[in-house]
Amino acid sequence: MTSTSQTPASDAPKHGNKPQKIAKHNSDNALVRGLKVAGRGIATVWSVPKARFGIILLSLIILSAIFAPLISPYDPKATGFEAGANPTMDHWLGTTANGQDVLSQLIWGGRISVLVALVGGLLSTCIAVIVGLSWGYIRSFFGEFIGFIVNLFLVIPSLPLMIVVAAYLQNGGMGVIILVIVLTGWAWGSRVLRSQTQSLRSRDFVTAASFSGDSSPRVIFHEIFPNMLSLIINNFFGAATAAALAEAGLEFLGLGDSTTVSWGTMIYWAQNNNVLLTGQWALLLAPGLMIALLAVSMTFINFGVDRLSNPRLREGSSR
Repeated sequence: MTSTSQTPASDAPKHGNKPQKIAKHNSDNALVRGLKVAGRGIATVWSVPKARFGIILLSLIILSAIFAPLISPYDPKATGFEAGANPTMDHWLGTTANGQDVLSQLIWGGRISVLVALVGGLLSTCIAVIVGLSWGYIRSFFGEFIGFIVNLFLVIPSLPLMIVVAAYLQNGGMGVIILVIVLTGWAWGSRVLRSQTQSLRSRDFVTAASFSGDSSPRVIFHEIFPNMLSLIINNFFGAATAAALAEAGLEFLGLGDSTTVSWGTMIYWAQNNNVLLTGQWALLLAPGLMIALLAVSMTFINFGVDRLSNPRLREGSSR
């Protein structure tokens, strides 16, 4: 009887796992490279004194909004205090005409104002990125159609459009405010991103990706998008600043939900109660100052983001 030799399982070739190991190794390297690039970007922004001040200020505003239940001395809607009281040790900024603590409203109001600014800025930026990059890369009737829509939104004055839409959808709450801000705030960013996309469209790496058979969405978001990240971040902070100011303006005009507590509604009720005539300046000055500080913080951060997108600023800082 002839015996057939069998290869032990332990001696079998183990080449089947190599592609998986190579893919995992490449993904790990990409993650490490991404973290290094992000670290260098954060270090560059942090090296700018104005941006450092803006980051600290914005962090304090966001933290105070997050931990409002812990640091607020009273319930912002509680009406059991003396109405129209001046600042005292118990009420540092006084009370409203309804007997509500102004400091508590100021702390809690940051939740709505900051949330609207960040969410409105993020959604506006997302739309601007999709429209701007597509508009700048695609050369067809579709690109011309996108250009017509963008130019239409740019021609229409944003403030009257915001007022009309908010008045039509009045009493819709914070969601309507964000919708109005996003609807009127994406067009300018898309035009800026479109101009940068057109300058990158003729670069060698984009041409090579197109000739290799990559689809237009892959070329846009895998080749062009990473090279515009600093400009997109810059656009986000600009859109968030505009959203914060727009929210305050719409609430001041009474086009939002006046029952919520935000910096805009605080100004609205202060104006209705004629606080300047009664000498209660804190009711109007405090929320206005917080809105200004929120806008200033994001504007200062943009100085650091500009250094990322402009190599000449980095070269000038190293001399």
